[in-house]
Amino acid sequence: MSTNAILGAERVARAFDMLRRRIGLAILLPTAAFWSVAAMAIDEPGHTVTEREEPFEIRDYQSYVVAETLVDGAFESVGNEGFQRLFRYISGANRAAEKIAMTAPVEQEAASARIPMTAPVEQERAGGRWRIAFVLPGSYTLATAPRPTDDRVVLAEVPPRRMAVVRYRGTWSEARYGEELAGLRKFIDERGLTAIGEPVFARYDPPFMPWFLRRNEIQIRVQTPAAR
Repeated sequence: MSTNAILGAERVARAFDMLRRRIGLAILLPTAAFWSVAAMAIDEPGHTVTEREEPFEIRDYQSYVVAETLVDGAFESVGNEGFQRLFRYISGANRAAEKIAMTAPVEQEAASARIPMTAPVEQERAGGRWRIAFVLPGSYTLATAPRPTDDRVVLAEVPPRRMAVVRYRGTWSEARYGEELAGLRKFIDERGLTAIGEPVFARYDPPFMPWFLRRNEIQIRVQTPAAR
């Protein structure tokens, strides 16, 4: 990014912050209030950083559960559709499992549960479509997570894995993604590691976050030396 562009982004950020302080700016989006609370104590998948060379890291992740959906479309448009489906799920479009005593009559009622927002939102190519996923809080397992009411949303468990990661801030554009991905692949090659599967685009902020403040990552699963 050029010096002029950086200075321009900083001026916009200062203006945005000044406006927020003066008038108590409210961002009028359906998810804004929820995110403002969730962001104070956002949960992320458990992992250990085994190597760091800014802006790159090698991480060992524990297993975690996701709610995911497949979306048709272009790289830059699928995220919003997937986000809305998954946000509806964690906001109550689910059936909370309940144990019912064997009495007469037996009554069963669907109960919705609100699930805390976590980070990141994952985007990954899956054949001709894109997989968009929300990471669920660590307290959930496949057995305890509420079942989605939208059949386009499914639950899955991601197994433990080693990931090579590049961290960056800024736009969600496909062009910027391609630049950062090229750098990550070079980092992987220089360490003699083997990439496995598709890259995962990990976004840590909601869509209404100003682009110059967004925290982003690209993650690629890599083969460990012991597995060769």
